[in-house]
Amino acid sequence: MKPRTKRIFKANNDWQRVEVLKRNREKRHKYRQFFVEGVQAINYALEYKWPIRWFVYSREKPLSAWAEEVLANSLAELHLELPYQLMAKLSEKEEETSELIAVVDMVERDLSTIEMKDDLLVVVFDRPSSHGNLGTLIRSSEALKVDALIITGHAVDLYDPKTIRASMGTFFAVPTFRLPSHREVFSWFEQVKQKLPTFQVVGSTAKADLLVDEANLTKPMALLIGNETYGLSNNYKALCDTLVRIPMYGEITSFNVACAASIILYEIDRQHRKNDRK
Repeated sequence: MKPRTKRIFKANNDWQRVEVLKRNREKRHKYRQFFVEGVQAINYALEYKWPIRWFVYSREKPLSAWAEEVLANSLAELHLELPYQLMAKLSEKEEETSELIAVVDMVERDLSTIEMKDDLLVVVFDRPSSHGNLGTLIRSSEALKVDALIITGHAVDLYDPKTIRASMGTFFAVPTFRLPSHREVFSWFEQVKQKLPTFQVVGSTAKADLLVDEANLTKPMALLIGNETYGLSNNYKALCDTLVRIPMYGEITSFNVACAASIILYEIDRQHRKNDRK
C-alpha cells in the first residue's frame, strides 16, 4: 500500500508528535515509538526490517538519490512533508539538517527468542547511566558477534536519540532486552544452564584476581558489566562463575565501561578464533 503524503506549513500536532518523541522519554514509551535520523541508522532500520511508521522530510532543498530511493520504496503509513525551517528544528545534526527522519515502532522482545547455541554470547549491562556508553557497547556488540544485550535496573533510555546515534545505527542489529533487576536475569540463566550445561557467567571487575586472557572464554557465556560509577554489584558478583579484570599499568584504576567491555569481547572472539584453528 502506497504511503499517504501529508504536507504541513506550520508546527501543528503532527510536527509536535515527532518533536516530543525526540526529547521526551515518557512520551516515547507511551506511544511505543521513537525518533531516528541519519543515513546509517535508517539504513540499519530498513535492513533489519524494523516497522517504520512515518518518514519526515522537506522538499525545499533537493533530496539525494538515497533519500528519494528510501521514499520510493517506503512501506511507512505516512510521509510528512515539512517546510525546511521546521525540518531544521527537528534535526539534531549541527552542521547540516538531516534529509530524512523516521518515526519507528518499538519492537517487543522476549528472552525466549534467543537461540541456545554452543557459542552463545550474551552481555548484561547493569544500570547504564550514559547514552554514549550504552550506544558504544551496542556498536561493539554488533562488531564482535554478541547474540543479545540485556539491560537491567534504572538506566538511560535505550530509545533515546543519543543512544541510537552513539550506536552508529547498530542499535537495530543487536537484539536488546530490558529487565527490571538481577532476579529476572538469574531466572533466565537457570533456564539457559538446563539447555547448555557448560554455560558460564563471567563478571568484569577491576578487583578480580584473574586476568581476562587467563580465563577460558570459549564456552557459551554471559558477560556481566556493572554501572559506570559503582561497578558490578554484589548481587551480580554472586551470579558469576568467574570474575576477570583487564591488566592496567597506569595510575588510573579502571577503564571506561564501554571500553572495558569491548576489550573483553575482543578477547572472547580471539579465543574462539584460536580454538577454530586447532
